[in-house]
Amino acid sequence: MAPVGVSMRVQDDHVVIDNGILQLTLSNPEGLITGVRYNGVDNLLEVLNKEGNRGYWDVVWSEPQGSGIFDVIQGTHFEIIHEDENQVEVSFTRNWDPSLRGKLVPLNIDKRFIMLRGRSGFYTYAIYEHREGWPDFDLAETRVAFKLRKDKFRYMAIADNRQRFMPMPDDRMPDRSQKLAYPEAVLLTNPVNPDIKGEVDDKYQYSSEDKDIKVHGWMSFDPPIGFWQITPSDEFRGGGPIKQDLTSHVGPTTLAMFLSAHYSGEDIVPKFRNGEYWKKVFGPVFIYLNSTVDGTDRGLLWDDAKLQVQTLTQVESWPYGFPVSEDFQKRDQRGCVTGRLLVRDKFIDGKDIIGNAAFVGLALPGEVGSWQREFKGYQFWTRADDKGIFTVTNVRTGDYNIYAWVPGFIGDYKLDVTITITSGSQINLGDLVYKPPRDGPTLWEIGIPDRSAAEFFIPEPNPIYVNRLYANHPDRFRQYGLWERYADLYPNSDLIYSVGESDYRKDWFFAHVTRKTKENSYQATTWQIKFRLDSVHQTGAYKLRLALASATLSELQVIHKP
Repeated sequence: MAPVGVSMRVQDDHVVIDNGILQLTLSNPEGLITGVRYNGVDNLLEVLNKEGNRGYWDVVWSEPQGSGIFDVIQGTHFEIIHEDENQVEVSFTRNWDPSLRGKLVPLNIDKRFIMLRGRSGFYTYAIYEHREGWPDFDLAETRVAFKLRKDKFRYMAIADNRQRFMPMPDDRMPDRSQKLAYPEAVLLTNPVNPDIKGEVDDKYQYSSEDKDIKVHGWMSFDPPIGFWQITPSDEFRGGGPIKQDLTSHVGPTTLAMFLSAHYSGEDIVPKFRNGEYWKKVFGPVFIYLNSTVDGTDRGLLWDDAKLQVQTLTQVESWPYGFPVSEDFQKRDQRGCVTGRLLVRDKFIDGKDIIGNAAFVGLALPGEVGSWQREFKGYQFWTRADDKGIFTVTNVRTGDYNIYAWVPGFIGDYKLDVTITITSGSQINLGDLVYKPPRDGPTLWEIGIPDRSAAEFFIPEPNPIYVNRLYANHPDRFRQYGLWERYADLYPNSDLIYSVGESDYRKDWFFAHVTRKTKENSYQATTWQIKFRLDSVHQTGAYKLRLALASATLSELQVIHKP
C-alpha cells in the first residue's frame, strides 16, 4: 500500500501532524514537543511530566561575567511554512527586543519541525540570529532534549558495545542512592532492579566523541519500540570531531547536543561582543521510531537504527533537500575541497611521509589549532585515506582555513591561505605538507601523540564504584573515580618514570591528578621523568614538548633538575 499522506490539524493550544505512521503534537505557539504517538502507544514521552518537560529546545546563556541562565525556548508565534500530502514544515519563532534585555537570550530563534510522507519519524532544526548592535552575551549550551516514558523505555544503546538496562530515575532519589563527588554521579544503594545494586550511575559515563555520535536512544520491549536520535552531520557542532558530549542517560533522556562546554571549559564558550552579527542553523536532526514483532531480540531495533543512519547519510545524501529555510544550504549551493596531506620529517624519513588517516577539516579562519575552541561557525571534517588523499564535501559557502593533524605526529597543521567556498566550487589544493615542530632528533617519547590517553595505564575502578558495562571494556576510562586510584597506587610518593626502563602502558598514570588525603584535602603531585644522555651539547637547546588532553582548575609546572 502507498504511504498515507501527511496531514495537520491546528488547534488553539496544539498543532498535530500525522503521516499514518506516527503523530506528533506540538504546543501552540510555544513549539514544545508534548506528544509522540506510535505503534499503539498514545505517547512515547513521559506523560507524568508537565507538557513543558517532555521534549524541547533549550539554551544556557549569560550576560558577560554573569551566571548561567537555563531557558527552555518557547515560541510566541506559529506559522505554517509548507503543507501538502508529502511534507509539512512548521515554524515556532521567538523574537528578541530591548524590553527583554536581561530576561531572555538576545537572539531571534526560529524552531522548525518537519514530517515527511512514509518516514517513520520527524526532523527538527533551528535558526539562531544575533542582530548587529544587540547586547553582548555568552552561549554556554544549546540542545534538544526528549524525556521518555520510564514505564516503557528501560534499555539504552549508544554503540554496539555500549548498551545496557538502565537504572530508573527513581533510583537516583536519596532513599535509593548515595551522592558521590558531583551531582550527576550516584551510587545505587537500593535500586528498583536489585541486579544493579552497588553500581554507579553517571550521565557523563555515556558521553562520546562528536564524530561517533550518529545514533543513540532507547528501547521498549512492551511493545518492542525504538526511539532514536540520529545526527547525519557534525557541521553545526563545534570543537572538532573528537570533542566529547552527552548522548542519552537515565531519565530516560535522549539529547541532541549542538554546543556545550562539557570537557572543554570556558575557553570554548562562544562570546558575542561589540554587537556583532551572527546567524547559525543547528540541525536538522532526525527522531527515528522503529518497531519489531520479536520483542526478545534487542539487536533488531538497534541494527535497523544503524541502517537508518546509513540511509540518511548515503542514499539521501546530506545535506537534505527538503528543509524550506533558505538559511539551510542545499547540496547545489555548497562546495568541495580536495587534496593530499604529506608529512615532512627528515629525522624519520628522508622522503615525505603519507598523511595516512589524518584528520582534515575546514573551520573559521583562526590561529593554528583554533578549531578546538571554535563554535560560532560551521566545521567540516574528514579522514585522509591510505594515500593521504582527502575530500571534504558539502561545505557551506564562506571563508575558511584548512586544519589537520596526523595521528603519530605531534602538533597541528594549518594552511596559511583563506579558502573561499562558493556555490558549486570544487577546489583542489594539491599536495599539502605538514612539518611537525622539531628542533632535532627525538631523544625519548612517552606515549603516542594521537590526542588520546588510551595507551597509558588505566587502573581498575574501586570495587565499590563500578559500572559493570565498562568492565573489561575499551572505554574503561569512563569508570567513576579513577582519579582517586592514584592515591591508592602512590599513597606516600609520586610517579617516577625511567626512560628506557619504564613502560608507559603500565607505569604512566593516564591522568596527572592531585592526591586526596585522609583529611579529605588535596595535595599537589610531582611526577619525575628520569633519563640519561651520554653526551650533551653544552651550547645547544633541548626542548620538552607536552600534549595536554584537557585541564580544569589546575596548574602545571615543569622543572628541570640536572
